[in-house]
Amino acid sequence: METFHDLLVRRRSIRKYTDREISADDVQLLLEAALMAPSSKNCRPWHFVTVEDKKKLELLSHCKDFGAAPIGKCSLAIVVSADPAITDTWVEDATIAATYIQLQAEALGLGSCWIQIRGRFSGDDEPAEDYVKALLDMPADLPVLCIITLGHKDEERKPFNPEKMLWERVHIGKWIPQDIEQ
Repeated sequence: METFHDLLVRRRSIRKYTDREISADDVQLLLEAALMAPSSKNCRPWHFVTVEDKKKLELLSHCKDFGAAPIGKCSLAIVVSADPAITDTWVEDATIAATYIQLQAEALGLGSCWIQIRGRFSGDDEPAEDYVKALLDMPADLPVLCIITLGHKDEERKPFNPEKMLWERVHIGKWIPQDIEQ
């Protein structure tokens, strides 16, 4: 049986996908993972918009000039947003839910990639989230954090190399500057 640690070592961002569709059962598991994510005071402020339509995925891939191309090639995109009127921790809560989607995807053998939307712009300085909201008829006051692309992997990435862990960024008991040895 695989451990959670094994899952973390294996999960990598995947930007190339096959044309194979994701099963309805797997889509449900991905969304269940998001809906089970913890949130501040259990307020669950997130909202998710699933997109499987190829034409709409291609249009979404133009939401910003750099880094959104995987959206046009994936089988499923999940737009992750949250309601800031519910909590001031909406970014953190939505981030946890998006991460749960990615971990569930890896557990299912699917690839995923986080496409940052919040704070990003197109070439004509249009906020990427305004483009996404307009395309998907989302409420204007509901910010978009990211889009998680999902699909069957059409590339293999090496697992995370544990030798590259930045243990010098772990401080035990108090802050210890890097230039001072213990």
